[in-house]
Amino acid sequence: MRLSVGDILNFEIMKNARVRTGGHILNERYVQWISAIEMPVENFVRKNEVVLSTAIGCGHDVLLFKKFVEDIIQSKASALIIALGRYIYDVPKEVIEMAEKHNFIIIEIPWEIRFATIIEDVLHALNDMQYKDREKSERVQQELLQLILKETSLNEISGFIQKHIGCPLVITDRAGVVQDRSETYEPDDRWKFYDLKDCISTEHAVLPQDPMYQKFHLIERDGQTIVQLPILKASGDIQGYLFVLPPNDLIEDFLNQYRVNVLEHAATTIALWLSRQNAIEETEMRLRSDFVQELAKGEFSSREQAESRAKLLGFNLKLSYICIAGYPENLELLFKKRKQHYDSYAHWLDSMIRYIEEEINYAAQSLKKEVMMTYQGEKLILFVEMTSHENPAHHFLDLVERRLRNLLPDVIISWGIGAHQEEVAGFKKGFDQAKTALQIGRNKKGAGHRVLYENTKVDRVLLTLAQNKEMKEIIVSAIEPLIQYDQQRTMDLIGTFTTYNECHGNVSQTARLLNLHRQSLLYRLRKIETLTGLSLIDTDDLFLLDLSIKTWKLGLPEASSIL
Repeated sequence: MRLSVGDILNFEIMKNARVRTGGHILNERYVQWISAIEMPVENFVRKNEVVLSTAIGCGHDVLLFKKFVEDIIQSKASALIIALGRYIYDVPKEVIEMAEKHNFIIIEIPWEIRFATIIEDVLHALNDMQYKDREKSERVQQELLQLILKETSLNEISGFIQKHIGCPLVITDRAGVVQDRSETYEPDDRWKFYDLKDCISTEHAVLPQDPMYQKFHLIERDGQTIVQLPILKASGDIQGYLFVLPPNDLIEDFLNQYRVNVLEHAATTIALWLSRQNAIEETEMRLRSDFVQELAKGEFSSREQAESRAKLLGFNLKLSYICIAGYPENLELLFKKRKQHYDSYAHWLDSMIRYIEEEINYAAQSLKKEVMMTYQGEKLILFVEMTSHENPAHHFLDLVERRLRNLLPDVIISWGIGAHQEEVAGFKKGFDQAKTALQIGRNKKGAGHRVLYENTKVDRVLLTLAQNKEMKEIIVSAIEPLIQYDQQRTMDLIGTFTTYNECHGNVSQTARLLNLHRQSLLYRLRKIETLTGLSLIDTDDLFLLDLSIKTWKLGLPEASSIL
């Protein structure tokens, strides 16, 4: 509801008023304020204001009066009401022509009409309209709260809001992902919501500097003006956005007091809905995560028990799965580089794991595979739907890593892949295999590699042998002198031996690969023999030293603790 210049002319006190220009737009020019002013105008007149004037100081000078009216027009006032009889007796022709050219309203009133009475009537009308708008917006607020109490869907809430503001809207999360949008919004419109992240980052505060507009922003995009309002948590943090698409020809008058109130109530209601939904989703995620962890640990006593829980959580245990264990290698290091943007490492880590899990889910959906996952003990545990004849997990992980490179290019993840399993008991077996493959891969190859459990046969044999107490002592006695010497002299005797053995004892080839002088290499080889007491030309000694080094690289505890 708005007061127009035409409404003012209907007041009893204005019955003798005469409209000189703009008679065809009287009901199109809205009034937000009224004041009496004389020269100079400067910045004392604001948009949508009705100006009362006697033209004192300029009424007897046509050029000066014309400049006075021109300044009022430039201020985007709604109308000029000029009192005739003392300082001006008639509005000059030049001023009339200028006003008509600019579609500006000029109204003449007799000298005896008191400005104070006009102002009183206008303010009374404005206050009455504001009171009615406030009552109406409060009813909307009550109805919105009822929708929340009735656990109404977000789509119904957005439809209710649209009905009261009269134009389409879109609700997104903080990242710009659409949560809901009006059914009247056509997908082929010029403004595409898949560009929301760009829109959020290019917002411009172009609304009046008025407290009622502080939370609102206007976005200009592809010829469309969009109103943006943040959806805030109780803590004040942004959890989403409300975008409104008013008609371009009405944008100037769209954000009136009523719509501002409705949109603020709407933002509060949506915030409550999102908070409740987030709490529900977090509970579901925790339950699903706990279930996957229990599967991995083998804590279900029967298939029926596991399948019953799985069905409640939306999982299907009747499919075939393989287990993949992932270890993000450098998250703490990345946080230290960016920590100024986050409250704590725990909060940042939670966000990063959520991003990674989203990409894993996307990859599974793209390949039409079911996936169950959790993040426990610094490891990602995935059970991915796979049949026994498929290439085990490589295509899936290729897609995951390709998307992660775009989203989180600096994150390094190591992967261990278990064998194909079909029974409920096989989930624990699959996880144990994936965990073993992950451990062997990290120790043997370093960070950022994938290792299949079935390709670790030799390594598992070595680790099994190393569990024997006497074997441990032999390995440690062989490798310990080399580790200590490398620490003291940084000569890398272990790397030298490994390359020498891979070259089948060819000294020249080894020297070239290590970029060493032949005599320097021979010195190192003699040092290895001296420290270990083993001969590099004796096949048994060579085998023992190679076995010891390979076992140490796989993570033999006693040898690793020396470092």
